[in-house]
Amino acid sequence: MTKLCKVLTSAILVLIVLTGCQSVDTEILKADYLIQNGKVFLGDGSGLQSVDVAICDTKICAILPSDESDKVKAANIIDASGKIVSPGFIDPHTHTIQELLSKDKNSNVNYLTQGVTTVVNGNDGGGVYKISEMAAKLEQNGIGTNVAMFVGHNAVRQAVLGKENRHATAAEIQKMQSLVQRAMEEGAIGLSSGLYYVPGSYAATQEVVELAKVAKQYGGIYDTHLRDESTFDIGFIAALQEAIDITNKADIHLHLAHIKALGVDAWGLSEQAIDIIEQAQKKGASISADQYPWLASGTKLHNAIMPKWVMADSQQAFYQRLNDPKLEAQLISEITENIRRRGGPDALLVTAFKEKEIVGKTLEQLALELQMSPAKAAMQLVQRGAIRVASFNMSEQDLTRFMTKPWVVTSSDGTNGHPRKYASFPKKFETYVMANGVLSVEQFILGSSSRTAEILGLKDRGLLKQNYAADIIIWDPKTYGANADFSVWNQLSSGIETVWVNGSMVIKNGKYQDKLAGKFLSKPH
Repeated sequence: MTKLCKVLTSAILVLIVLTGCQSVDTEILKADYLIQNGKVFLGDGSGLQSVDVAICDTKICAILPSDESDKVKAANIIDASGKIVSPGFIDPHTHTIQELLSKDKNSNVNYLTQGVTTVVNGNDGGGVYKISEMAAKLEQNGIGTNVAMFVGHNAVRQAVLGKENRHATAAEIQKMQSLVQRAMEEGAIGLSSGLYYVPGSYAATQEVVELAKVAKQYGGIYDTHLRDESTFDIGFIAALQEAIDITNKADIHLHLAHIKALGVDAWGLSEQAIDIIEQAQKKGASISADQYPWLASGTKLHNAIMPKWVMADSQQAFYQRLNDPKLEAQLISEITENIRRRGGPDALLVTAFKEKEIVGKTLEQLALELQMSPAKAAMQLVQRGAIRVASFNMSEQDLTRFMTKPWVVTSSDGTNGHPRKYASFPKKFETYVMANGVLSVEQFILGSSSRTAEILGLKDRGLLKQNYAADIIIWDPKTYGANADFSVWNQLSSGIETVWVNGSMVIKNGKYQDKLAGKFLSKPH
């Protein structure tokens, strides 16, 4: 053997050692799963792809043409013939913290069976500011879906001012800024506000601007439940303009929570709102929104129709005002008007309460039973506890007009008593893709996955892409649909056959596998 051959032989031997002694099959990829024969949508809007998807541990390790599947040796072959393979869906607006902290609902199976693999919490200003503490509790408890969190303006404000009905001082704003900074450093994806709700409704616009500036410093976004989606306060259009002013002054991305034109006075305003948003976008503002596909919103009765001033300070003070004879005439007048704005007492349906006998009845029916006016009945009912209501207050035309905009993504805003918690994604697909053709399959997937990930700043989610997290769903477009409705709001959806969360198969053949594979998704800085 020549000296040159000896050198080359030694070099080859070293290379074999360094590559794990796989010189014979360097082209073969060893995977945990290989998904074959499916109708694959990558989630990027590129349409139907003829590819196979390989999963190695927690990641997608290959996307390859179907005729090259012999390059993968998989422990498990999944035949997805006739089914859609797509990224797991991302819900940017949920209220699932209590379930995720529980011992019996932390699987989040009502979201997994919609195809949702990542949920966001802390919306409407309600998010905690001790993010690390909450993240540790969630991961220690075990969670079925991934979760990301906003820091909530209402939570921060209440920590500093309580529920006082006044503007914050400069010193108080500074204290709030420090809490937002802490939350962002601990991984929050941005600041959320609920300016419709107490105590956020008492805040001046500039207070929110100063807090949003802090979130911006850490690459976060500003997510807001507008001060008014109807004509309760400053009006829908003025509230929208306030949100745009905040994003412009703070130089932060604006995300409009559950965009809607709520109540008879606001019907038709979607056209004007869209024009305002798109004009602002043309001028450089970064704006997006989410939407749930239902004509009824859901909230607590006191939030729906009680004036904000009556709820200030404490629950005791709230009840004292409701029972003050000197305030009765004013309260009845204002509550009656708020009921009208929401479509009347027959448009307010009790969906969840500890007293089961009133669930399923409208405010109109309850008022008749109590032999008093709807306003007077509502004043009495809210003192019995937190009554959840569905408020049938939206028009189909406004709903679809918002839905078709490329900057609007899918959400649930899931709360007890409303089917949106169990069925928003399949409801949107079966009604607005399959039945009405408002959206294509591709548009539906795009607005449920990668577009949402991009808005939230989740870097390795929302796409079927090599080295991305293996959050993947296989679903049947013929059977994917909602089983929940307003008569039975908590029925699991159908049609999701297989779900992986971080590479772990958590649903197989439509059945939950008792695996808690979710993670806290911290905002990268």
